[in-house]
Amino acid sequence: MPHIVVLGSLNMDLVLRVPHAPAAGETLHGQSIHRIPGGKGGNQAVSCARQGAQVSLVGCIGADADGEALRSALQEDGIDTDALYTDLAAPTGTAVILVEDSGQNRIVVIAGANAKLQFDEAALQARLAGAQVFVTQFETPLAQVQRGMELAHGAGCKVVLNPSPMQPFDAALWPLIDTLVVNEVEAGALAGRSVATPIEAAEAGAALRARGVARVIVTLGAAGAVAVDADGARHHPAPQVKVVDTTAAGDTFLGTVAVALASNQTLDEAAALGIRAAALCVTRPGAQPSIPTRAEVLQSPPAAAWSPL
Repeated sequence: MPHIVVLGSLNMDLVLRVPHAPAAGETLHGQSIHRIPGGKGGNQAVSCARQGAQVSLVGCIGADADGEALRSALQEDGIDTDALYTDLAAPTGTAVILVEDSGQNRIVVIAGANAKLQFDEAALQARLAGAQVFVTQFETPLAQVQRGMELAHGAGCKVVLNPSPMQPFDAALWPLIDTLVVNEVEAGALAGRSVATPIEAAEAGAALRARGVARVIVTLGAAGAVAVDADGARHHPAPQVKVVDTTAAGDTFLGTVAVALASNQTLDEAAALGIRAAALCVTRPGAQPSIPTRAEVLQSPPAAAWSPL
């Protein structure tokens, strides 16, 4: 069983189902409203756990009912929450998510306690000592993200970074990244070019590798993903599915990739499994409730063969 440490955010998602996103000044009748555990850190930790990994999550919640609900949900998935800190002043993070009938979503995040995360280095190092992979994103303070990456890199862990929400970061982070996972918008912002096709994703991936990253995966939604490493670029197509909710698709993909890499699978094997997991995820509503288990992924149709770019 691989061991993965996740440093990241936890939010209570307020999910509103709507026929379409309202235009300026437009009032809509919503179809339903739900409170569902989420946050990129929490989602990625759950994805890793459901793919069979032993997971430790480092994050921050408020001293409120939402925080305790998030902690309990993580523990139900067997996730170590002993490094989940509680801030007595800030509320637990909240995300308001509009999910359209098409399955597409629009998200507004209120960081709350996520912005107050100050982890204990000794506690993190103790968890990194037995881990193969360290996963993080940009929904917690960048100074903490960078320090976590430095400690993980020093401990010999593979660092998997999802730089979302996209924001400028210290150039010193690039050599610390083993695998960078970005969507087409993030890849374009980092590489300074348009990314809409597999060829453009391959070009952006190569440009990002030139900054010191060992491996890059650019996700392209319904068009699949492009994996880029020292052997070149490969396009992994995605299956056609009926999309219900895309909220946790990227986090499901990343968690699945992280577990595959922790199990010493190749980048292409990891990307193929990630696509199968994400394809299942988008057919279900909600963030964490939609994340599939390893058994479900392995029982799903095999991924289509990749092609070189």
